[in-house]
Parts: sequence; structure tokens; C-alpha cells
Amino acid sequence: MNSPFHNIGIVTRPNTPDIQDTAHTLITFLKQHGFTVYLDEIGIREGCIYTQDTGGCHIANKTELGQYCDLVAVLGGDGTFLSAAREIAPRAVPIIGINQGHLGFLTQIPREYMTDKLLPVLEGKYLAEERILIEAALIREGKTAERALALNDAVLSRGGAGQMIEFEVFVNQEFVYTQRSDGLIVSTPTGSTAYSLAAGGPIMQAGLHAFTLVPICPQSMTNRPIAIPDTSEIEILVTQGGDARVHFDGQTHIDVQNLDRITIRRYRNPLRILHPTDYQYFKTLRQKLHWGEQLV
Repeated sequence: MNSPFHNIGIVTRPNTPDIQDTAHTLITFLKQHGFTVYLDEIGIREGCIYTQDTGGCHIANKTELGQYCDLVAVLGGDGTFLSAAREIAPRAVPIIGINQGHLGFLTQIPREYMTDKLLPVLEGKYLAEERILIEAALIREGKTAERALALNDAVLSRGGAGQMIEFEVFVNQEFVYTQRSDGLIVSTPTGSTAYSLAAGGPIMQAGLHAFTLVPICPQSMTNRPIAIPDTSEIEILVTQGGDARVHFDGQTHIDVQNLDRITIRRYRNPLRILHPTDYQYFKTLRQKLHWGEQLV
């Protein structure tokens, strides 16, 4: 096959029904068309791949997939996609999702039509979309203690004690407000259909270059979501945090102490997502959010 890709990485979601059969179909398909296949080592360890399918494939962790591959295919749901995206984003490698889950905002290709949908993509016939990511840093006593990436959102939230937290928000060093609430969601357009939406935030078209700041159950009813350009730098000073944490895509977290500062900005590399040529953003929203269909 005459393809712009040569090395294809495969990330699989553990504990998924029939995942071995789906992976077998994909691995066989790629080998038949002359691609070099790299398998995520976690999928091997968790039994997502039949032993006989590993022959002739390379084994690597997610970070190495970004180093060695031209394209990474994710077999799973949106959670698996988010996990893979944070690892490969630093290498600017494109990613494509094959849905094994339920919601599938990010994993667009149904597994039932996997090879039929993938074939044109591998031939170079696809729609490419760039999504911004969040880069966050935790500053403690003037020093950077932790760094993290997120594709959906960074969420400052109260801990297990259940008490409201208090914090100050700055945008480009300009004071915005002091807030007492259960927390604050800083969301990308990708994350605008996730936790941000459930908390009352707006849906932002995926290609927008913007962040939203969405309060979580604020004490003051006048606190409302704010949209700002993604060129902005956001700083959150935690003045009364209890056992608060900052969560990234709901998958990793950092514990926060009083007087910690969290800085949030756009990550230097966008994530490049590939879609089949018949992909339509608003069609996906209609299907996933159960909006009404066109009448005329």
C-alpha cells in the first residue's frame, strides 16, 4: 500500500469484552498491508492481545509509541484515548480512535467497521483536526513541584473532607475573582462535552482556541463560566484548600496545599486527530447528546 504511514502503534483498553478479537483483526489487517506494528506493553501485560498475535510486532510503552510510530490507533473508549493522547502529544504523532466503549466522542470509528474505515485513512484520505492541550504546573514556595498535561480539563476540587475551598483566579496576571466553591474546571474545547458540560459550561466547537473556567457549585450564584483565549495564562492561588487536589482528565491528580499556585497554559504541541472523510462534528453531538434530527 502507498501510505503516508509506516509504523502503526496500537493501544488497547484492558478488561474490555472481545478486545482480543478486535486487536487480532487490526493486527492481521495491518500486517497484510505491510505496516510495522507496535503494541502497547500494558495491553500485552493485561492480556488484551492474543499471544500468537505478538509475533513480528514490536513492544513499547506509550511514550515510546510516540517516538517510533507515524500513527497511533486506540482501541477503547474516550478514557483510553485521553490516556494515550497525553503520552504521545509531546511527539506530535497523529492518533485515531476505534470505539470499544459506550460514549465515543473521541473514538469515532465503530469496531464493527474498523478495517473498512481505516483503509482510506491509511491511504491518506482523512480529515485531520488539531486539538489544544492544557499544560499545568504546581508552584510551591516559589518552585515548580509538579507538571502535567490534559486534553480535556484540569480540575481543582475539594477533597474527601467535603468542605468548600477558597481560591483566587488571575488571567494574564490580572485579578479575576476570589471564589468559594467545590472547585473550578479549566476546560479545553475537547473537554467542553465532558465534566465541564455537566457543571453548566458551554459546548465549544472542537477547533476553537479557547479555555473555559467553570465553577463547581459556587457559593455565590453570580459566579458563571468564563471563556478566554487559549493564549492566556491562568493562575489559581489556593488560599484555603483543606485536602484539595488538581485532577487531569479525571485520571491523574496532584495534592494541593494552602498557598500553592497552579498555572495553566496551552501546551506547545496540539494533538492531531485523524477522522474518516465522512466525519461531522455536529452529527457526533446529535448522536451522543440525543439532540433532535433534522425535520426538513
